[in-house]
Amino acid sequence: MGKTIVEKIIETKTDTKNFKKGDLLEARVDFVVANDMTGPVAINQFRRLGSKKLFDPSKVLFMPEHYSPAKDIESAESAKCIRNFSKEQGCVHFDVGEMGIDHVLVPERGMLVPGDFYVNADSHTCTMGALGLFAVGMGSTDAAVAMSKGKVWIKVPEVIKVNFSGKLNKGVCSKDLALQLLGILGDNGANYKVLEITGECIKELNMEERFSLCNMAVEAGAKSAIIPPDEVTRKYLKDKTDREGIYHKSDEDAEYLKIIKIDASKVKPMVSKPHLPSNVEKVENVKDVKVDQVVLGACSNGRITDFEQAAEILKGKKIAKNVRMVILPGSPKVYLEAVKKGLIEIFIEAGATISTPNCGPCMGTQMGVLAKDEICLTTTPRNFKGRMGHKDSYIYLGGPYVATASALKGKITDPREVLK
Repeated sequence: MGKTIVEKIIETKTDTKNFKKGDLLEARVDFVVANDMTGPVAINQFRRLGSKKLFDPSKVLFMPEHYSPAKDIESAESAKCIRNFSKEQGCVHFDVGEMGIDHVLVPERGMLVPGDFYVNADSHTCTMGALGLFAVGMGSTDAAVAMSKGKVWIKVPEVIKVNFSGKLNKGVCSKDLALQLLGILGDNGANYKVLEITGECIKELNMEERFSLCNMAVEAGAKSAIIPPDEVTRKYLKDKTDREGIYHKSDEDAEYLKIIKIDASKVKPMVSKPHLPSNVEKVENVKDVKVDQVVLGACSNGRITDFEQAAEILKGKKIAKNVRMVILPGSPKVYLEAVKKGLIEIFIEAGATISTPNCGPCMGTQMGVLAKDEICLTTTPRNFKGRMGHKDSYIYLGGPYVATASALKGKITDPREVLK
């Protein structure tokens, strides 16, 4: 029996041979990240382990992203904690003043390559599987062990293969593919499984679109997602790193738990209705839902491709009266490129607000928190009850096209109605 791409990666990271699905193995990690929420907890656990030094200061990153710049004293103390520890340990990658979201900043800096085993104390770590690596979100205690030992325990996962055939139609993006898949899997249909995402449609997606697709895997309970690396991957990494990586492919006779086939040409603009990402519906079936706020950004859709899609709709237009639109670049590099390309000018002239690069209201902490009974259409990855503020607010998820069309019309709108 052949091996999946994930099994091949695990095989290179462990001394255990002839393992099978479900086995618990100790595996070497290539890179470890914790943020301003999970980092202080991981540091505390690191010290409780009696550890004195990171296994490799060049392979550990502490990232202030949820509350940066600090919104209050507590968040300032959290940032100070990871800042001081990074300085103490001689971490190579920590930047005191630079902000951003680690799921955007880490790949654009070339910190990861295909074939890596990547651990991050954040649930949306699965985003990085777009690079053809095994990316696993873990708790702060596991992250602390990884930082200390350079190893963690991992259970060899079963794999669900997802094949997207066909091509995307106008007004449809990779976030719509993700929501379509969530509608099939439900919120726990991939528990501790890895989604191996392939197909004709995927080959046509750029790396940013692939990140957005893999980002949502955890909302189906998946341990991770992975897209086999190809020339798109190689081109993306060309000027970012000197590391070559290993471009693994699954064997033709690899064993999968099941195979899901989706014709991308039949996928329409989608939304997730309150209060689960898997509560999906075609936008065309959602009628007369007025929105108070629209958010474009976060780890799921805060990249240049997302902003360019939004600009297709907003250029030369104004967002609807009484609608707030908050735009969150995923990193300083994204922000700067958006300025150079004139995208920020388009957004500001349309009446949108531009935030500093951070997670914003995704966790209900800053830059767009919702009041009672308010409705938000957002490109962020979750819409749990109370996620973005008041417990009696309502969150719909969608891609950049849907979000921007909704801001333009003041209600949830099919982008095909406004795209030229």
